[in-house]
Amino acid sequence: MDRKTEILKEFWGFDSFRPLQDEIIDSVLNGKDTLALMPTGGGKSLCFQVPALVEDGVCLVISPLIALMKDQVKNLRKRGIKADAVFSGMHYKEIDRIIDNAVYGDTKLLYVSPERLQTDILKERIKKMNVSLLAIDEAHCVSQWGYDFRPAYLNIPEFRKLIPYTPLLALTATATPDVVDDIQEKLAFKPEAGIFQKSFGRSNLSYSVFQEENKRVKLFDILSKVKGSGVVYAGTRRKTKDIAVYLYRKGISAEFYHAGLTPDQRSKKQDDWISGKIRIMVATNAFGMGIDKPDVRVVVHMDLPNNLEAYFQEAGRGGRDGKKSYSVLLYSPKDKSTLEKQYEQSFPESGEIKRVWQALGSKYQLAIGAGKGDSFDFDLIPFCETYSLDIVKTHSALKILEQDGWLTLSEAVHLPPTVKFIVEKEALYDYQLKNKKLDKPIRRILQTYQGGYNRLIPLKNMGRLAGSLKWSQEHLIKALEILHRDEIIEFRPAKDKPQITFLRERRGANDLQLNKERYDFRKERHFFRMNKAISYAETPICRSKQLLAYFGETESDACGICDVCTGRNQSEFKGDEFERLKTKILRLLKRENLNTEEILEAFAPKWEVKLLKVIQYLYEEGILLMDKEDKFSLGKE
Repeated sequence: MDRKTEILKEFWGFDSFRPLQDEIIDSVLNGKDTLALMPTGGGKSLCFQVPALVEDGVCLVISPLIALMKDQVKNLRKRGIKADAVFSGMHYKEIDRIIDNAVYGDTKLLYVSPERLQTDILKERIKKMNVSLLAIDEAHCVSQWGYDFRPAYLNIPEFRKLIPYTPLLALTATATPDVVDDIQEKLAFKPEAGIFQKSFGRSNLSYSVFQEENKRVKLFDILSKVKGSGVVYAGTRRKTKDIAVYLYRKGISAEFYHAGLTPDQRSKKQDDWISGKIRIMVATNAFGMGIDKPDVRVVVHMDLPNNLEAYFQEAGRGGRDGKKSYSVLLYSPKDKSTLEKQYEQSFPESGEIKRVWQALGSKYQLAIGAGKGDSFDFDLIPFCETYSLDIVKTHSALKILEQDGWLTLSEAVHLPPTVKFIVEKEALYDYQLKNKKLDKPIRRILQTYQGGYNRLIPLKNMGRLAGSLKWSQEHLIKALEILHRDEIIEFRPAKDKPQITFLRERRGANDLQLNKERYDFRKERHFFRMNKAISYAETPICRSKQLLAYFGETESDACGICDVCTGRNQSEFKGDEFERLKTKILRLLKRENLNTEEILEAFAPKWEVKLLKVIQYLYEEGILLMDKEDKFSLGKE
């Protein structure tokens, strides 16, 4: 057994790697830049976690999501692997300590956000750090062709110059062919890079689209027929609660989940769902990233996402154990107009964006020329109320400012309260004698938590600590604030807000320069992706075949298990109808490439249903091919 397989067995309990994992790891260990394209649940994380343990030094992982970083660090630590993460909202002393441990200690994996690469502390310390591998998670974020562009990813090639001999591993589960090419270019892949792609196809996953006006009734019908654990995705926070209540009243164990809940609420609901206490989680897209639950039998989307990348990733959370599972989209004609309205709101005019920028400067009292690198708690709703801003347009304006490199807005991050004793032990003893009411919490903290004189220690369970004192949490927090005021401890309260970080110095609203060419390009790409998602919902062609074609797998066979494939015999042909329709379609396409609507226009309206069936057959058999513009051409004879 080689070293990497020994590590796999020792820390993860597996005897062998999944397909492609072995080859990807070997490529990395041979010092090659490597691109790994694997479906959701395909085991991407092991492709950098195993090499991190094989090699001496630290694996530096670039990840865009705080929740994902924290989950991976937590899971690695449970396995006895030294891992840590640095993200916005943390105190600079804690950041300093963590990076120091990566330089001088035994940290094996250090997770950072892409924006962190531009900070002086990391750029200076990286020169002293033995970095064995640079892993880029969610690598599609480097591409403006993709759906989730993060401009900070473009700084990675410059950062690599500080560690020129360290190989790079880029990983993604949602990359179209354009994005695959762009990743390699933007990350400055070295010659002889290894490119590994596992088919995004999932033979155990049945995709279906149902045209439904009463979606809740259909949802109940689905969940009554498909047993086992499930996720229901809804477009708004309110809908998650309404649907969960509806299911509960119908006798189905369900909970709701969204980013507006407290950390304790989110954690409890998530744990109850993973353990099986709750069968169905009704959630916004804030749920699911980094959660490892292999036995999800059904994923239902109540609303169509505005791109197939997001849909494919969320739908792919079903059936990771390889058993039969179902991914269902409930669609109605008004969903199309809803998406089109959201598209218009996603690209506000420049005046609206400048208004939001001006309000941010006022809220945080940033002087012109100041603010670069500063992070603050941010809550969208009260911000909009204070400055009389539209919530949807403001959120869109913030995304545009983020993608133009002016700021970053992280998801809500929960940081527990921390304390550190900052007086000598003799002075502390004297203080306790003079302040009997505060003696009890001081002693309890010193008894319960280790290391309070050396570093900020997290008070991870304030409720239990308060309970042991027979105090309320509010009483305990007030006592800690008094100790902080009296300079006995350094106390930092818990954080539970999204973090906004300014990447450039503040400018006046009139001096705010936005890249119009980039803005127009993203608007065009958003429109393209939105229409592809609508086409998926409305086109009666094998669902799996459509999804795989979008991600560049144009030669895949029909799945045989989606709603289209299982319903293929519903429209019967009489006599030679099929051959006559087929012959005319092929004759039309010999002259020029046509989309579905253009083909239908060449026939009388009465043939529409049967024509769609013929087109589906011809496409699934490879007789017709589809290009990026959704136009058909002739394939094999």
